[in-house]
Amino acid sequence: MEGVQTRNSLYGFEFRDVDLRRTPEGAPRKQYDIKALWQRSHEIINLTARGYKQCDVAEILNVSEACVSMTVNSELGQKKLADIRNVRDEDAKKTAEKIRILTAKALEKYHEIFDNESGIASLKDQKDVADTVLLELSGLRAPTKISTSHLNLTLTSEEIEAFKSRGIEAAKESGLGMIDVTPEVKDEPQP
Repeated sequence: MEGVQTRNSLYGFEFRDVDLRRTPEGAPRKQYDIKALWQRSHEIINLTARGYKQCDVAEILNVSEACVSMTVNSELGQKKLADIRNVRDEDAKKTAEKIRILTAKALEKYHEIFDNESGIASLKDQKDVADTVLLELSGLRAPTKISTSHLNLTLTSEEIEAFKSRGIEAAKESGLGMIDVTPEVKDEPQP
């Protein structure tokens, strides 16, 4: 070892002198909180498994992207990600099996509807039950699109009276009977 300070050990081997760049002997050494580092690694891996990009994980946890990349690409990180993904895939398989069973039950109900001769339950009732089982419980129902619109009008008292009379006539035709449409009068405070 040319150009490097060495000294002989007790057994006659050469070894380097103390590296002066390191913490001097007797001075307190920098120590890491291993539990906090381990917890941070778990957070990085869990967020990555949820589908967050590495830059987003770094921003959320206030660490560098290099830290996230090293954690995720480490051997332990890759193993932990694989374990998490395997658990997720098993859950997806179980859910798919539940959906398959519910779908089979719904198909049985459909067959009961088509083969119904006793008339115990109406066809509409049985179909509604089958639809509920098939769509609602299995999670296959198409999302409901809700469309809203807003309309602001300024109406005259004659137009309001016309709306009231048409509403009353519609209620009578539908069999609802008489509807009271008189406005509530609130007591105004005296000055």
